Amino acid sequence: MRVFGRESVSGLAAYFSSLVHESVRGDVLTAARHQSFIASHLLGGLLALCAFPVYLVLNGRPSLFVVAAFLWLLTPIGIAIFLSRTGRFGAAHLASAANFAGLVTYSAWLTGGLSSWLIPWMVAVPLEAALATDRRIVAWSAAAAGVGLAVLAALQVYGIAPPLLSLGLSPMLLALIGAFTATTYAAALAIMVQLVQRRSEGAVRAGEERYRLLAENANDLITRHDEKGRIVFASLAAQQLLGEPAQKILGDGLFECVHVADRPTYLTALSRSQTNGEPIAVEFRLRCGSPGENARYIFVEMRCRPMQPADGEALDRPGIVAVTRDITDRKAQEAELTRARDEAESASRAKSQFLANMSHELRTPLNAVIGFSEILNRELFGALGEARYRDYARLIHESGEHLLNVVNDILDMSKIEAGKFNIVKEPFEVASLVRSCCDILRHTAERRGLTLIADVAPGIPELPADKRACKQMLINVIANAIKFTKEGGWVRASARLARGNVELVVADNGIGIAAEDLPKLGNPFVQANNSYDRSYEGAGLGLSVVKGLARLHGGRFELESTLGQGTTAIIVLPLDGPVESMETPVELKKVSAVSALDRGGAGLAAV
Repeated sequence: MRVFGRESVSGLAAYFSSLVHESVRGDVLTAARHQSFIASHLLGGLLALCAFPVYLVLNGRPSLFVVAAFLWLLTPIGIAIFLSRTGRFGAAHLASAANFAGLVTYSAWLTGGLSSWLIPWMVAVPLEAALATDRRIVAWSAAAAGVGLAVLAALQVYGIAPPLLSLGLSPMLLALIGAFTATTYAAALAIMVQLVQRRSEGAVRAGEERYRLLAENANDLITRHDEKGRIVFASLAAQQLLGEPAQKILGDGLFECVHVADRPTYLTALSRSQTNGEPIAVEFRLRCGSPGENARYIFVEMRCRPMQPADGEALDRPGIVAVTRDITDRKAQEAELTRARDEAESASRAKSQFLANMSHELRTPLNAVIGFSEILNRELFGALGEARYRDYARLIHESGEHLLNVVNDILDMSKIEAGKFNIVKEPFEVASLVRSCCDILRHTAERRGLTLIADVAPGIPELPADKRACKQMLINVIANAIKFTKEGGWVRASARLARGNVELVVADNGIGIAAEDLPKLGNPFVQANNSYDRSYEGAGLGLSVVKGLARLHGGRFELESTLGQGTTAIIVLPLDGPVESMETPVELKKVSAVSALDRGGAGLAAV
């Protein structure tokens, strides 16, 4: 039987706990208060419901006044349901106090008014409200009880009274029952208040113990500062961080350990956090160990935030809670990363400068080689005699042009990487650009047995961009499509509008590019390394120049390809770019069909 009783109590407790609103289940103390309120009101309403049949047996058919009283006794069930559904503890207590005061007033009116044996129950109204731990609710409940007494007095003065409800007991016995039951209920309320207080104290002690364990076992130093920045509490991590016991950094002890140059920063952070009421993070240096010439300093990061006053407190200048962490290793890593970045940038600048200087030095002799080889090839000053001489002169001329174009690409890449490539944007007609580039390369395509198609969608507005740069990009891409398309194939150059951009598209049915090689293309001096492209010359610069020029316009360069089926290159340029009326010339080379075709590494299939 004892085990059964315990199981029944546990089952009821679990049921009442399940009725607590989900918003307060995480707070043990608040959930216990809600559970106690719901349980007492449900049990009180059920007790009234069970007492009604007993009344019928003892007194027979009840009057309407008695029926109303018993129905009123059932209202606590509705208040309990309201709290369970909404979680509004204060509102539920206010409703309960008003309902309780009204019920006692009505019952006292039925049993004799101010002389009723139920008048002592008025004292229980503010006592029950004390469970809410809110002085405003207690005051409101006392006022409700006072209003009930005033209503009873007014009814008695004006002689408004129903037929007295007779219970068949003597007035003295009824007065004794009223006083005893009210005293018993008040004692039960006092016990509940004591239990809530004890549970509150236990929760506070448990919370303090958890925070103490966290503070003592955390590797970071946790400190509490008063309104003047002095430390009133320091965790045991002070020994690990500073080599000093926590007691030594209390007061101005931590301030004395801050590096002299960083003390204004330290004090400013505490002051701003306290004045503005916001969390602040600051980095400074702290001395480890005793002061002296050989004192060692570490970098720390302190995150401080103002303390929020507890409920019921009114602190004009709350203190500060700070967490200080050693970041010496992180600072060393940052310094190393900064040094490595500076070295990389210096090396990149040196590389770009070297390539630019080398390119300029190579262009002068190359111009002489190309010029004199062309004179020999054309026999401007007389016949060479032997036909092989003309072939040799032609090969020298073609090789010189090829090398000059590689040098020009290197110069372009150097300027793009250094951010010194000037772009002059002016509106121009896209259709004329596409047709002009196709006309330049049409002879070369026909010589290789290819069909070159120009296809421009109608209605394309003028494009605000650098026309010469766009021409260089489009000629590069078309020429390389021709270069990597076999005889009998086709190359299509087109332009279209797409999502507020102009897309210059060059498609072919050439040898294509393997999927694993696509991500590599567009980087300087990078080529696809599969066997299908090893027979083609190239230094790996052409697509990187196209990609860089597109990026300078605020656009992008895309490649889509399938090995053995062909390649589609897309130059995306924005239509909403600003129009600049600058007269600064853009340093772009005039490329011919032959020179563009023979550029090293500028291709759709190999870079």
